[in-house]
Amino acid sequence: MLHRSHRLRSVAASKFMLPALALAASLTLPGIADAQTKTIHAVMHSDLRVIDPGLTTAYITRDHGYMVYDTLLAMDSNFRVQPQMAEFKVSDDKLTYTFTLRDGLKWHDGTPVTAEDCVASLKRWGQKDGMGQKLMDFTASLEATDPKTITLKLKEPYGLVLESIGKPSSLVPFMMPKRIAETPADKAIPEQIGSGPFKFVAAEFQPGVKAVYVKNADYVPRKEAPSWTSGGKVVKVDRVEWITMADNQTAINALQSGDIDFVEAPSFDILPVLKQDKELTIHTLSPLGFQTLGRMNFLYPPFDNPKVRRAAFLAMSQKPVLDALVGNPDYYKVCGAVFGCGTPLASDVGAETLVKGNGMAEAKKLLAESGYDGTPVALMAPGDVVSLKAQPIVAAQLLREAGFKVDVQATDWQTVVTRRASQKPPKDGGWNMFFTNWAGPDILNPVANVSTGGKGKNGGWFGWPDDPKVEALRDQFARATSPEEQKKLAEEVQKEVYEQVLYIPLGQYQAPSVWRNELTGILDGPATPVFWNIEKKN
Repeated sequence: MLHRSHRLRSVAASKFMLPALALAASLTLPGIADAQTKTIHAVMHSDLRVIDPGLTTAYITRDHGYMVYDTLLAMDSNFRVQPQMAEFKVSDDKLTYTFTLRDGLKWHDGTPVTAEDCVASLKRWGQKDGMGQKLMDFTASLEATDPKTITLKLKEPYGLVLESIGKPSSLVPFMMPKRIAETPADKAIPEQIGSGPFKFVAAEFQPGVKAVYVKNADYVPRKEAPSWTSGGKVVKVDRVEWITMADNQTAINALQSGDIDFVEAPSFDILPVLKQDKELTIHTLSPLGFQTLGRMNFLYPPFDNPKVRRAAFLAMSQKPVLDALVGNPDYYKVCGAVFGCGTPLASDVGAETLVKGNGMAEAKKLLAESGYDGTPVALMAPGDVVSLKAQPIVAAQLLREAGFKVDVQATDWQTVVTRRASQKPPKDGGWNMFFTNWAGPDILNPVANVSTGGKGKNGGWFGWPDDPKVEALRDQFARATSPEEQKKLAEEVQKEVYEQVLYIPLGQYQAPSVWRNELTGILDGPATPVFWNIEKKN
């Protein structure tokens, strides 16, 4: 059998595989040639560049977080919050939550995990995450009452405490040592030290090429069976490498040749071909799917004008976006529900033009009335992520049809992730509009869905709408005790989202993953591929 690097060089000779030359070189590093080392080679949905999981909601950074870090609580496949690093108790008056760390928890540097570490981690997370911010609004005190006990006391009862700390997706409340967690929330942490099932190999990290993780031999899994992000995280391989391949055909060729084991997000148009390959398994790991969306910058023209935002909203239509993004209706759904189709809070309030595509005439009329002066819309268009290529191109076409001038700025996704955090004017490196996807768990209610927030520059998500009305409604939702009241408030939030165009939901879709049959034990999850429990045949 040819050595892996020799086979890669052979594959790279094809017209599709030129980018794999970098992969061939990367796979010859020390340790890879050891035939006894079981390594999973995976192509994820995006390149990894930002590695602080508290600094961005980008899913590749969240996925990195699950490799390195662990959580106090976690969600199982029945949407129940379970103990993970800690057991929990709730007082009868619902005002005091006590978390007790389980035995055997160590940081990757060998030091024990303490309650002080976890308190610092929760406080840092609570500054940036939407659900974390809301939890902290209701929190009277959060303290380490002894080395293994975390005590959270509320000002008043709040029904989403456990759901907040156990949330499975961005931003995840990952635990890290106090000295790292005390890094200011707007600054990148200096080290990747967690207590999770894998260790990050910083010396082999090459942004744009690969990220490497090795089994944490000191990790003590829970005894329960794994379920979504909860339960026993048993690592059954020695090493996981995330290989960057911006070209999807390159990744698929490498998968079929056996040089790659797992591709998270193959392009939809290649799925019929892959289904014919008996050496591959195709499966949708996240049954909740994704909502794709557009987000405007409220700080600068033209979208600081609500009439201009509304005109842009009326110009949008979900079906052409989904046709370009997915193509196959079996994998997508035209859906105007801000909180997800088929969920308890699903509603069609305010969504008619999005789902019927009948708002263009009104968009043109409103834009003409708005005073729009032809300011170009700086629209960021990443070309390296399959699930984000189509949205900006289709949106730009619809905006132009409505009368906007649009400056489509080709870039890569990691540049978008960095640049969208900038509050500079578009002419100085800022932006007017970008597109992204939320996993199902991130949009289920007004507190979880950070795109519905209105905190402005004071802790708001990128785009920074300042909307006290929607914040008051989100607070009311957090206090609501009955499903009927929650449903009513969620509809009020959705109405405000669409009237003020806090963001534009552009439909829902499912994204199958594909892997070689040598891999077994791959777990379904609410949001992310996880690499514990996976076995690889020799």
